[in-house]
Amino acid sequence: MRFGRQMLDHWWLDRDATYLNHGTVGVTPRRVLDAQQAMREQIERHPARFLLRELMSLAPQAPAEPTRVRAAASRVAAFVGAAGDDLVFVDNASAGVNSVLRSLRLQAGDEIVLFDHAYGAVSRTAAFVAREHGARVVTLTLPFPLADASLPQRLLEPVLNARTRLVILDHVTSETALVLPLAQLAALCRAHGVPVLADGAHAPGAIPLDIPSLGVDWYVANMHKWAFAPRGCGLLWAAPGRRDGLHPPVISWGLDVGWHQEFDWTGTRDPTPFLCAPDGIDFITGFLGESTMHDYKHALARRAAQRLASLWGQPWETPDAMTGCMVTLPLPARLAHGDAAAAVRLKDWLLDERRIEVPVISRGDRLFVRVSAQVYNDDDDIERLAQAIDDAR
Repeated sequence: MRFGRQMLDHWWLDRDATYLNHGTVGVTPRRVLDAQQAMREQIERHPARFLLRELMSLAPQAPAEPTRVRAAASRVAAFVGAAGDDLVFVDNASAGVNSVLRSLRLQAGDEIVLFDHAYGAVSRTAAFVAREHGARVVTLTLPFPLADASLPQRLLEPVLNARTRLVILDHVTSETALVLPLAQLAALCRAHGVPVLADGAHAPGAIPLDIPSLGVDWYVANMHKWAFAPRGCGLLWAAPGRRDGLHPPVISWGLDVGWHQEFDWTGTRDPTPFLCAPDGIDFITGFLGESTMHDYKHALARRAAQRLASLWGQPWETPDAMTGCMVTLPLPARLAHGDAAAAVRLKDWLLDERRIEVPVISRGDRLFVRVSAQVYNDDDDIERLAQAIDDAR
C-alpha cells in the first residue's frame, strides 16, 4: 500500500491544508465515522433497550453474554496486549488520570513525582489532589532536547523515598514527543515499592503496545488519537490488586457493585466512541497493516527531524528508541526565542498564511515545533513546513 497524501481519500481533512498535527485531537477515518453513524441510528431505533439492557449491566454477576461495552473493551484490550476484564473505558486520558489520582488515599507530607514534560492537565490534576490532602508534587526537570536515554532513570532514582506515594510517567510525552523508557522506569519504582501511573495518551496506534509487560500499576490512554476511534474514547487499565477503591470521576448507579459497573455506566452519554473503537482497530490491522503503518510513520518522523534540523542549524540527537511518530525540534535561531504568546502568533500565522496546522511550543524562552507523521503525510508536507518557516518573520 502506498502511503502519503493520496491516503487523504480516507479522511475528511481539507486537501488544501497541510495537517501535521494528528497527535493533538486525532483525525477519525471516514469508514469509522460511517460505522459510528450507523451505531447511532441503531441506538435511536430503541434507545432504552440499547442503553439500559444491551450496553452494560449493573448486576453484580457477569451476564451470560458479554454486554456491548464489555465486548468492545475486550477488542481494545487485545489491541494493547491486555485482557478485557483489566480495562474500562473513559472519555479521555485526562479522565483516567483523574480517576486514579482522585482515588488515592494521601496524607499530609506525601509526595507525587512527575517530570516537567507531563501533560498540563495531568500536572494540574496532581497539584489539585496534592493540595486537597496537604501532600506535594515533586517535579523533576528533564532537559530537552534529550540525547541520553538513561537520564530519566538517573534523575528519578534519588527522589524515591518513604514519602513517595505515586510516580506519574509519560509513555510518549505530549509536547516534546519523547518515547520514554517506561518499563525500565517502572521497574525502578517497583524496586522502591512505589506505584506507577502511566500516561499513554499518545501510545495506542502510535507505537507497538503491550501494557501488562510494562510493569505499571495503572495505564491511561486515548484511542481517539493514533488508534482512529471516534473522539471521546480513552481507556484505563489497572493491574490486579489496583482496582479496589478506584472510582470514575462521575459516581453513578454502579458504585460499590464492581469496577466494570462503575465505569461502564456513569450516566446517559453517547457510547458510540467506545463501541466503534474496534472499527478504528480494524482500519489499522485490516486495511493499513499495523507493522507497515508503524514503520512508515516512524521513518517519516525521523526524516522530518533530520531534514528540518539540518535546514535550521539545530542538531538532532534524540535516540531512535525515543522517537515514535512525532518529533519536536527547536526552531531556527532567528525564531528560537519567545514566550507562549510568541508561540501562538507563529502557530496562527502558519495556519492563516500558509494553511499549515502544526503546534508551536514554548519551553522556557525557546520555541519548538512538533511534527506528527501520519500515513496521509509525506516528505512534501515537511518541505512545505520548511519553506513556511523560512518565510516567517
